[in-house]
Amino acid sequence: MKIKALGVAALILLAACGKHPSPPPSQGVTDAMLQAAPEGEWLSYGRDYNEQRFSPLTQITDKNVTQVGLAWSADLDTARGQEATPLMHDGVLYISTAWSMVKAYDAKTGGLKWAYDPKVPRETLIRACCDAVNRGVALYGDKVYVGTLDGRLVALDQKSGNVVWSKTVVPNQQDYSITGAPRVAKGKVFIGSGGAEYKARGYIAAYDAQSGDELWKFHTVPGNPADGFENSAMEKAAKSWTGDWWKLGGGGTVWDSITYDPATNLVLFGTGNAEPWNPAAAGREGDSLYTSSIVAVDADTGAYAWHFQETPEDRWDFDSAAQITIADLNIGGQQRHVALHAPKNGFFYTLDAKTGAFISAGPFVPQNWAKGIDAKTGRAEINPAARYEKSGAIAPVAPTFFGAHSWQPMSHSPATGLIYIPANIAVFPYLAAKNWKADAIGWQSALDFSVLDKPAMQQAGAAATPAPSGALIAWDPVAQKQVWQVALPAPLNGGTLATAGNLVFQGTTLGDFVAYSADKGAKLWSFPVQSGVGAAPMSYAIDGIQYVAVLTGQGGASQNISRLLVFRLGGTGKLPPPPPMIARVLDPPPYTGTPAQLEHGSELYGRYCFACHGLSAVSQVGNNPDLRHSAALDDAKAFGIVVIDGALKHNGMVSFASALKPEDAEAIRQYVIKRANDDKARGGT
Repeated sequence: MKIKALGVAALILLAACGKHPSPPPSQGVTDAMLQAAPEGEWLSYGRDYNEQRFSPLTQITDKNVTQVGLAWSADLDTARGQEATPLMHDGVLYISTAWSMVKAYDAKTGGLKWAYDPKVPRETLIRACCDAVNRGVALYGDKVYVGTLDGRLVALDQKSGNVVWSKTVVPNQQDYSITGAPRVAKGKVFIGSGGAEYKARGYIAAYDAQSGDELWKFHTVPGNPADGFENSAMEKAAKSWTGDWWKLGGGGTVWDSITYDPATNLVLFGTGNAEPWNPAAAGREGDSLYTSSIVAVDADTGAYAWHFQETPEDRWDFDSAAQITIADLNIGGQQRHVALHAPKNGFFYTLDAKTGAFISAGPFVPQNWAKGIDAKTGRAEINPAARYEKSGAIAPVAPTFFGAHSWQPMSHSPATGLIYIPANIAVFPYLAAKNWKADAIGWQSALDFSVLDKPAMQQAGAAATPAPSGALIAWDPVAQKQVWQVALPAPLNGGTLATAGNLVFQGTTLGDFVAYSADKGAKLWSFPVQSGVGAAPMSYAIDGIQYVAVLTGQGGASQNISRLLVFRLGGTGKLPPPPPMIARVLDPPPYTGTPAQLEHGSELYGRYCFACHGLSAVSQVGNNPDLRHSAALDDAKAFGIVVIDGALKHNGMVSFASALKPEDAEAIRQYVIKRANDDKARGGT
């Protein structure tokens, strides 16, 4: 009776708001199909509602994977990062690419069926934390849904790619963006936004799948108490904040993971960091709920159900936005319906999916921000040495802000019982910025990202921050221990796919697509894809043939060649020869700055430039210019025209006139010149 009463109350609430959700589709991609995907199809970001990224197909196995070759490929018309997982339904492969474009291909032949370009303004890049990426589309009924970088939710016709409806769903065009893949269930489309490095207030919302009308919204941080609270969850959360947090939005954005669990009718999602990272800069104390947490809400109404905060007092950008996997596991002799999560903070969590109750946790990479996890509550005991804002000193913390595991999806194999995590192993020196104040543009982290240029760091050298690396980790979520690991020379490798053929597929930053045995981690096959891979692969079948598909194009350690690659047994396709790597030689003008100008330029670069152009003026992402090679370094006026006047805004380099003066631009130019000359003297490129 109680369940029925709650259901009636939910309907009354929606009716009172004038919001009548459309019924779920009965044709095309239905809820039943998303709950139990047909064997040969891949219908959602994680294949089905469980987000396990496990393919039941067995044609390609650990015994014959050496016979896999390229079936077909398609070049993409953007060289930005590619992070989407392709979807396949009824013989058609659907992908999204950078700049939120969508393409549909014949999944057997690779023939392009249609393409859609939402024409995202390129200046949107200034409010997108990490490139113009998009992680994928959703299929539901006869429609394809995509979130655009500039904050629209768009429904397309599956057969033609024509726009059915388009809605702007973000609160403003200064602080919010969308890069994540939508999820769908019960006639609704679920999506959040990015923006926790800006002035965003996190939320997740449900939109009517037929009309695009908003049905409900759940904020992840409270707003201004003077305005009242939307619900009791926000009132409770406000007690965990101090200072005027709402003036900076608060953060906690739902920028990636969303999981619908039909067994509980809950939407589980991960939230991002509190804003700003440095809590002292905003007078922030306490846990800052519901940031860096998993939160569950009722799928029908958006009402709060439970939360579990993985990183209380987050000051390191340890988002909990990584994928949430649902599974039924035998734990302690009892079958448990659980949520599995490997967030940025380096601990793997197993929680009860219905209540959020803590079951267990274990560190899957080296970490030093926490002394341990309480075995009963799951709460982390924070290491005082990691509270950099209190010490005022440099605090080398592991893992780093790009996470022990971030958006690159993990997979779960019911056959082995293991989780396959694309992990990062690194240390970063956190340092609070002095006299920091928020402004109208750029990251609002309140960290000093010129820290690597500080004398203390230069004297410490590699001992303080060793070169980051990566690993593919097979993790037992019941025993909370590693079963096997493949060490990788670079971090930020691609997401994983597990299959019933006892295989795990993963692309690497250095440009290989690899298959390992799922039980032992033996490397069985690899294919050089000519570009870094960050996206996760998927598998589908047509006419009895199993295919494996993956997007390439990452930049960074290798050149960016954005493609869709599809493999099969006996594939004989060939990639064209890669373009020759252009040998770049540092040839900067002479450094003519003063010591004060150099220090000022270093701090300004760290605040306004590093997110796109790399720490210490070395571009870690090949999509964005390495300023040490910029021709504008030769001419102070030309440099100012770009930085202050926004001459290249059509490429995403907008004007910084709201934050910088001409003398600031000159200080940045002199800093970059100095860095270029130093690297040239060391024989760098």
